[in-house]
Amino acid sequence: MPTGKAGNDMNVKSDTAPALKPAMKLDMRGTTCPAPLLGANRLMETMKPGEVLLLLSDCPGTQDDLFAWSRHTDHHIVRTERLADGGHGYYIQRGHSRLPEANAVLDLRGTVCPGPIVEAKKLLNGMRSGETLKLVSNCPGVATDVADWVRVTGLKLLGTEEIGAGAYEFYIGKP
Repeated sequence: MPTGKAGNDMNVKSDTAPALKPAMKLDMRGTTCPAPLLGANRLMETMKPGEVLLLLSDCPGTQDDLFAWSRHTDHHIVRTERLADGGHGYYIQRGHSRLPEANAVLDLRGTVCPGPIVEAKKLLNGMRSGETLKLVSNCPGVATDVADWVRVTGLKLLGTEEIGAGAYEFYIGKP
């Protein structure tokens, strides 16, 4: 059984996305893998669909474990953050809260910013009201850029998922 600490104290530094509000936090810093994954899995079973768990871990293998695990479950790694102590914070969303179905997919991994937003704007201009674009990007800072862009343009950010280290899927709805 994992021996992680529950609590609300954390020192997280992030400039990649707006703050998430986790329903639970599990501090597994100081434990070795696979304990962080096992602890997260146990807590996820007690959570409601759509709720977010913040897992704190300094085990180097946690990130690979979590992304592999999420591919075989309905849980989503929404975001990762580097902690001031060198560990990481992993925001994990409980499954069964499906992301919207996309009418179009724009995969721009490898394209530098602001390219993904420029190309997404072009594609969205040709889409109908109510349709959804799935934008995939690994451009540094893209999470904040997309959140700001949809806010100022009146588009709707229907969902975001981190699909790998620094790579995101954004579901953008056209009003």
